Amino acid sequence: MAEAEAQLLLAVGLIEKDTNGDALWVWCYPSVTAELRSLLLRKCCLTDENKLLHTFVFGQYKRSWFYITTVEVQDSPALKKVTHFSIVLMAKDFNPEKYAAFTRILCRIYLKHGSPVKMMESYIAVLTKGICQSEENGSFLSKDFDARKAYLAGSIKDIVSQFGMETVILYTALMLKKRIVVYHPRIEAIQEFTRTLPALVWHRQDWSILHSYVHLNEEEVEALKACTGYIAGFTDSEVNSRPDLYDVYVNLADSEITVSPVVKEAMTMGKLHKEIAQLIVQSAEDPDKSDSQVIKDISLKTKEILATLASLTEVSDGNEKPTLNSEALKQKRFPPATENFLFHLAAAEQMLKI
Repeated sequence: MAEAEAQLLLAVGLIEKDTNGDALWVWCYPSVTAELRSLLLRKCCLTDENKLLHTFVFGQYKRSWFYITTVEVQDSPALKKVTHFSIVLMAKDFNPEKYAAFTRILCRIYLKHGSPVKMMESYIAVLTKGICQSEENGSFLSKDFDARKAYLAGSIKDIVSQFGMETVILYTALMLKKRIVVYHPRIEAIQEFTRTLPALVWHRQDWSILHSYVHLNEEEVEALKACTGYIAGFTDSEVNSRPDLYDVYVNLADSEITVSPVVKEAMTMGKLHKEIAQLIVQSAEDPDKSDSQVIKDISLKTKEILATLASLTEVSDGNEKPTLNSEALKQKRFPPATENFLFHLAAAEQMLKI
């Protein structure tokens, strides 16, 4: 287990805000690049003018995840000149609950000792053994936090109760690997909502498409644009006027979903979409069903669609991967919107002949 941990954990860092109101990088292990340091200072909320304290935030930048826990210092003899500090963890995996638990322990250690040395000992213990234990600061065991649990931690039911039949727009966008931007002024609301969306396409189990906390900063925007399909969360309403960043725009605060004119044709809704929408809503509104059962229901429908698509493919020219037979698709005489969706889905799954 510890071997796996050694491959997942990348770095630990400490940012402090002193009594003069300055937020500075104080320490990191083994190292954090200058580019990442300025990114993490932006994310940690200690440089914010609005003085709002975000106890835990997470996100992804260039295929590395960051997890940041921030605390206010009260009555700590070891940290007389510090008003707040943030503990930052960089890792290769998506698991907010795991790293929230670990950063909380590191925070307690720092509050007590005021020295990064003790934190480093715990970090190395987790790196090498997958566990750190102490009487007063609590215990942390990596293997308690399964990746699958992290994938299922959000609530699909909450999303459906907010967007109803329109949830199918999000489903379609994800199936077709489109770019989804989500706006809400509260980062906590964005993180809760965006982390759940990849579960709509459970067959992929791909959370690398999630960028739950993005600033309209040049480097971050460029890194985002380098990704094909994604879910990106923003707290800046200015993102609304950046159509270059999205195919589907979700204003979470106003419960509005807007489809960009660029993808209107690929996202045309028809009979099949209505069926999927009804299935999603019926399943989510069933009080006896858990969120994971709703995900399973949606996933079964997805498998049906993928099986239909697979039946219209052929393997040719020694090519390993089956490609869509356009003639076979036309002969099926599906309704136009269904045929259109299957064609674009084949493109998203790289099943078109080039």
